[in-house]
Amino acid sequence: MTSSRSDLPSDVEFEPEFTAALQDIYEQKILFNQWMGLKVESVKATGIVASLVMKPELVGHFAYHRIHGGVISAVLDAMGSLAVMAALGAKHMDEPVAKRVERFARHGTIDLRIDFLRPGIGEKFIIHAQAMRVGARVGNARMEFRSVDGKLLSTGTAAYLTS
Repeated sequence: MTSSRSDLPSDVEFEPEFTAALQDIYEQKILFNQWMGLKVESVKATGIVASLVMKPELVGHFAYHRIHGGVISAVLDAMGSLAVMAALGAKHMDEPVAKRVERFARHGTIDLRIDFLRPGIGEKFIIHAQAMRVGARVGNARMEFRSVDGKLLSTGTAAYLTS
């Protein structure tokens, strides 16, 4: 995923406490993400990488062992949200870590669009997300759900409340 996002910081180095706090929110405190097994691999101002290992509870079509579309939607929504939170954190590096993490309390999905391009069949999936714009009230993200060999399975776009 590449874009020209001149309004978003790209050279920010987050404190380990900030990335650990976001990872804890998205992997542990959001219990649905925990149940799905969503794992955050990388948190940067320029984008997020996560993974999801297939398990029987995530099957949407039993004959093909295909992942449920609702799981894909939930994962893309969560990682789009995290990408906006990371970009928002990068815009406010002058604030203490706790204050930047506290912004999550006012964060929520406004709009979500998912395009299912190919069946989600595989043992593991990789998710990429990046904030496209983060304003005073709304942030926008673009997300990709891929097989481990890089094949694009689904895409998403979303808008999130940031204030």
